[in-house]
Amino acid sequence: MLLRRFASTSTLPPTIRQLLSSLEPPGQVTKAQLSGWIKSVRRQKNVTFAVINDGSCASGLQVVLKPDATPHNLTNGASVRIWGKLVQSLGRGQSYELHAEEVNVLGECNPEAYPIQKQALPVEFLRDNAHLRARTDVNAAMLRLRGSVLRALHSYYEAQDFHYVHTPILTSNDCEGGGETFRVSPTYSGPSSRQSTDSSAQTEFFSQPAYLTVSSQLHLEALAASLSRVYTLSPCFRAERSQTNRHLAEFWMLEVEWAFINHVGDVCHVVEESLKSVLPQCRSENALLWKDGDEAKLKLLEDASRPGVPWTRISYTDAIKELRKYHASSPVVFEFEPTWGRALQSEHERWLSEKLVGGPVFVTDYPTSLKPFYMRANDDGQTVACFDLLVPFIGELVGGSLREERFSHLVDAIQRHGLKEEEYGWYVDLRKYGSAPHGGYGLGFERLISWMSGIENVRECIAMPRWAKRMLL
Repeated sequence: MLLRRFASTSTLPPTIRQLLSSLEPPGQVTKAQLSGWIKSVRRQKNVTFAVINDGSCASGLQVVLKPDATPHNLTNGASVRIWGKLVQSLGRGQSYELHAEEVNVLGECNPEAYPIQKQALPVEFLRDNAHLRARTDVNAAMLRLRGSVLRALHSYYEAQDFHYVHTPILTSNDCEGGGETFRVSPTYSGPSSRQSTDSSAQTEFFSQPAYLTVSSQLHLEALAASLSRVYTLSPCFRAERSQTNRHLAEFWMLEVEWAFINHVGDVCHVVEESLKSVLPQCRSENALLWKDGDEAKLKLLEDASRPGVPWTRISYTDAIKELRKYHASSPVVFEFEPTWGRALQSEHERWLSEKLVGGPVFVTDYPTSLKPFYMRANDDGQTVACFDLLVPFIGELVGGSLREERFSHLVDAIQRHGLKEEEYGWYVDLRKYGSAPHGGYGLGFERLISWMSGIENVRECIAMPRWAKRMLL
């Protein structure tokens, strides 16, 4: 029997997804025990139909119950454990169904008061009820997609012999020097013997200012100087007050660093290869996530995943030329005039990826003044060896570069950016002892999920979103 096969490999009973993906030959009746939540109930005179889902897959499973075996408190949202026979379904809409023999309602749910109803619910309502919104079909599909993408990324990097490492959440510096950091300090509820009489020690728990990390990059570089290839996926925090659909105060960043690399194009290649290995992961959830989505957007996403078709690369200088050409000739001009030496605005990024290229595009070699101090200077003295990966309807998804491995060049860059040398002493120290050419990149995980799922706002691409003036849980 099916349950016996699972029992030999796991101490846990099979989920609905495992049951449906490991069925016995057609026509064989399988006894099963399922636990989950009721998604819908339809009572008829001689039979009751219910849908149970445990979150393991999008479809759930139809349960057929006799009226005398249907508990009165079997309602939408209730948690249940059901024993019965898994058989082929004669009805439409599902291949298999569970004929219930015994039903145990574990947790009741008042259908009149339950906020999560079957009809579509406004986005703001679900944000206000963030503790419950994972129970909606779309949000659950997004969470499963996050898990699938994470597994695929781990698989890719492990195949390339990268080491997964953990980096600090508390740091003593702002990686990019942007100043958008959260300061961390202790909170004392009252007089305590643990407090020092030294006022400065009370103020600074670590004897110096501490911040929530905005990036793991600098710490990863230290580890790459030993392990050669490292990566991490960790939370990052930025105290920017942007209210756009691309920004969060707390978000997850995939960051990758490796040694012995000399060309920024090689970094772009790893980015493209890793993402192409991940993009197919959205197909299992596409039917739900893209149910009412834009077919043109979905086609661009599918085209981007095609093997053997390299993504476009264009220099910042050439991108500005294309933008200015369009700006001068089109009756619909940009709000911000594209000019060499100025940052690309969101409207510029989207035009490049959506109109000029019609897919992902790497924009390389930005002016030195636009990028952080750690990026390696090009020989032209005006640009750095870097790139931003722009994707349709999102804009910037990945940013990366070669890192400045030359001691004197790095010191000059720190001074030029007006940063305090003493705060980056350990980082500069890495260049004194066996410094090697190296590079890496960072990818916004919620933006990747947004691109793959068609969900336009990153606030719906994370379980518990935080942004300026909003932290409910």
